[in-house]
Amino acid sequence: MTTDPFTLFDSWFSEARASEPNDPNAMALATAEASGRPAVRMVLLKGHGPDGFVFYTNRGSRKAEDLAANAQAALLFHWKSLRRQVRIEGTVSRVSDAESDAYFASRGRDSQLGAWASEQSRPLAARSIFEARFEAMQFRFEGGDVPRPPHWGGYRVVPDRIEFWQDRAHRLHERRLFTRADDDGGASWIEGLLYP
Repeated sequence: MTTDPFTLFDSWFSEARASEPNDPNAMALATAEASGRPAVRMVLLKGHGPDGFVFYTNRGSRKAEDLAANAQAALLFHWKSLRRQVRIEGTVSRVSDAESDAYFASRGRDSQLGAWASEQSRPLAARSIFEARFEAMQFRFEGGDVPRPPHWGGYRVVPDRIEFWQDRAHRLHERRLFTRADDDGGASWIEGLLYP
């Protein structure tokens, strides 16, 4: 039994990659507007470690606008094949341009072009408009590398609370909660159990 939540997450995530048929890195991301109105959507985990959990998006999207107004978020992984969940809560910051550039360069070319063509979360009168924008990006960058758009980049959720939920018989589930210790600058964690 580890007392390091990141070691435990690595173990569970490794098992999920071996057992989940689709997108074991899919996670629900919950944000809230400045007024408190919440929103949730699925995104993909693209990096993780003791410094936090990273995803990428258009910085003009609704999620990015929420995070600009309220830099707090919650994540939820649900691995149905393993009957497990991981809940993460914390503050959010942008990843560096260098890190965003490196990840963007690793994406497939069509995904890169799609990031240029999409005005994520904005009204779209017809899908044909988006398709025409995508074709225009194909022409614009034909024969060369596709740079990262200035409006696109990563965010890192720096957790102060991580909960591991494991299904058990008779709904006697196991919930292990890790919270950051305040007396050492957040370098260590306090572990406890919750009633299911």
